[in-house]
Amino acid sequence: MALAVEREFIGAGCNRIVNNVSWGLSGLVAFGAQNAVAIFCPQTAQILTTLPGHKAVVNCTQWLPSSKDAFKVQHAEVHYLLSGSSDGVLIVWEMDLKKREWRSILQVSDVHKKGVTCLSGLIISHTTAMFASASSDGLVVTWELVLPYATLRDCKISCLESLSVGSKPMVALSLADLPGESGHVILAMGGLDQKIHIYLGDHKGNFIRACELKGHTDWIRSLDFSLPLCLDGENESLLLASSSQDRSIRIWKMVMHLSSSNSQVPYKKDEGIGLTSYIEGPLFLAGSTGYQVSLESLLVGHEDWVYSVEWQSPFINGSKAHQPMSILSASMDKTMMIWRPEKNTGIWVNVVTVGELSHSALGFYGGHWAPDGGSILAHGYGGSFHLWRNTGMDFENWQPQKVPSGHFASVSDIAWARNGEYLLSVSHDQTTRVFAPWHSEGDRTPWHEIARPQVHGHDINCVAIIQGTGNHRFVSGADEKVARVFESPLSFLKTLMHAVQKSVCFEDINEDVQILGANMSALGLSQKPIYMHANTDTPSRLQSDASDSLETVPDAVPTVFTEPPVEEQLSWHTLWPESHKLYGHGNELFSLCCDHEGKLVASSCKAQSATVAEIWLWQVGSWKPVGRLQSHNLTVTQLEFSHDDAFLLSVSRDRHFSIFSIGKSRDTSHHLIAKQEAHKRIIWACAWNPFGHEFATGSRDKTVKIWAVDGSSSVKQLSILPQFHDSVTALAWVGRERSINSGILAVGMDDGLIELWSVSAGKTAAGHDSEPSAFSAVLSIRFDPVLCHVSTVLRLAWRERCAGDSRATELASCGADQSVRVFKVCDY
Repeated sequence: MALAVEREFIGAGCNRIVNNVSWGLSGLVAFGAQNAVAIFCPQTAQILTTLPGHKAVVNCTQWLPSSKDAFKVQHAEVHYLLSGSSDGVLIVWEMDLKKREWRSILQVSDVHKKGVTCLSGLIISHTTAMFASASSDGLVVTWELVLPYATLRDCKISCLESLSVGSKPMVALSLADLPGESGHVILAMGGLDQKIHIYLGDHKGNFIRACELKGHTDWIRSLDFSLPLCLDGENESLLLASSSQDRSIRIWKMVMHLSSSNSQVPYKKDEGIGLTSYIEGPLFLAGSTGYQVSLESLLVGHEDWVYSVEWQSPFINGSKAHQPMSILSASMDKTMMIWRPEKNTGIWVNVVTVGELSHSALGFYGGHWAPDGGSILAHGYGGSFHLWRNTGMDFENWQPQKVPSGHFASVSDIAWARNGEYLLSVSHDQTTRVFAPWHSEGDRTPWHEIARPQVHGHDINCVAIIQGTGNHRFVSGADEKVARVFESPLSFLKTLMHAVQKSVCFEDINEDVQILGANMSALGLSQKPIYMHANTDTPSRLQSDASDSLETVPDAVPTVFTEPPVEEQLSWHTLWPESHKLYGHGNELFSLCCDHEGKLVASSCKAQSATVAEIWLWQVGSWKPVGRLQSHNLTVTQLEFSHDDAFLLSVSRDRHFSIFSIGKSRDTSHHLIAKQEAHKRIIWACAWNPFGHEFATGSRDKTVKIWAVDGSSSVKQLSILPQFHDSVTALAWVGRERSINSGILAVGMDDGLIELWSVSAGKTAAGHDSEPSAFSAVLSIRFDPVLCHVSTVLRLAWRERCAGDSRATELASCGADQSVRVFKVCDY
């Protein structure tokens, strides 16, 4: 039977790099998510796609046309996106707005020898654009991009000029049309030498050094030219905003002065940073026109490095554009500010401040205006987005809005809730997150992050949802020797009810839950419960007395959300209390699993010897160790209980798998019944058949093998799938028809691709009913690379559900590309 796959959800965080985000005229936001370029829609707060192509971390993105070029290319249906990565590669992407189709059309990899740090682009005409790229190799390169038109179906790119800027590279660029001189462009660059370098050129390059602007006392981090404008009756002027790690913003004015053909405007060398140099400024020539530079204003207000500065998008009136006098700045002090000149004095002042001067955010790497100027977006140190929209009519009222969210480091493990209401993920970004579809009145059910149960002080490697009755619980293991048990608080249970808009199998919820939420400890390890003592308690008393000690930070306010929470709420007010610590392992925790009845949890840690590699069994509830299983010599990479909990399967770096018999009673011993070398390389993944005692193993040797427990003491190989093109790193098996013992085996690989195989039992020969039958496997579908991860798939997990009359299944995946994905798999 054929299968169809469609993407349902992508959760991914933003690379923590300056210049990584771009908000284009199309209304879409592009950002780097590890090696992928991700696109999200601010209106729906959903990531639309991730574009594979880069082999290294994406450092910067730039839309063409940008919002400033709106008056040049109105109603454009095709937009272009530039992206640069840490290995020096530039890629040009094409986006068809109507069809929502994306494709990579050009790639350049032989110019920059080190990482691309920033990009700046300019539309010249309907068929031509130019852009500049800066790199850590000390080069700033200008490019011509010929766009498709009637006689040219493909884009063409050519290097116009390569400018060497010395040993201190540039990390900020801005490219603009020079007022008054048709065909002349101006390029500003700044970086580690604390100076702003101004170059003049034309549409074919030919850039010459014009002058230097001094004043900043630390690295230049951002530059942005305004559109040409007239100030106080002067000739056309160009304003340049610059921001620096010296915590200040400077606005430089370049006023056009017409000169006769015989006169020369001398280049004035700056001999110091005195008041005179500020007032007079350097002079430079472009053709027959001279320009005088002066410092228009110095903006001081931020308390930390100012990473980005950007002029508000222009207002478009026909073929003309009007530049609003409004600047947005973003800083590591966790705030964004909007600056405008006062009407009477003309002095630039801070008129709007958004953000939080608190521990919940760790600073902003950049801020961006929406094309219509009605929204502002920041991306932060925690890989998060922060969006504010001006909802006021007669006055400005900036309110936070929903944005996509996700991990900002490798996502190491995922697990579905018992009844599939949500997906739990853990990551090396030291957080545990809950993603769920938030049911609304519309036809489509968007997914959002609804809680962040654990914010830890170590990278988290594994997680297991506790099955069985009781409130929602999970166990997580991190780069420490302790497994930690968490139990859902009342605030989360009620938020979940709002998300699913029904009582979601809440028959097992204890209505007497007295824990509202949790507080984070100062060291980011144990999370202390916040109790509800009585209904009459004031909010200040809802926190336990322990919250006043030095071990906790008493700022958490457990909240029941009636709509998806925003980043500030997620990062602090949705924590779950830790109920137990499981001590015993000698190294960092690596894998966890829970049986289907919710009675046992198995755990393993990183190991180089048989003693350390033993598997511990823990009794759910008492959380006492009830078994220590020895078999492997190296790290156990995955554990999984069979569907009837009769066996525990483990696979290891030592290339062996082991089958343990699990006793049903407390007095029954758990013992090894089979151990076998199964592959030639590390075995990364395993999965049980939901209908029987068959299981699959996947290895770095690019093979997947299917085995069966024969009787109760031996294992027999049933089949081996055709060799895959890359290492197999994740497996998940879901049943389809019990009567014929058929199912779907999902296979994830080291290159991020996913395949689905239809597996079913063959006919058993007469008189040999007790013998395991052969399994046949047929490739059903190979996912489109655009749907998949761009680096290693680390875990796959199935969730079954019924959608109307047709049976639909959902597959969740997580990977080293810091993304969590959910796919809907349907028969047709």
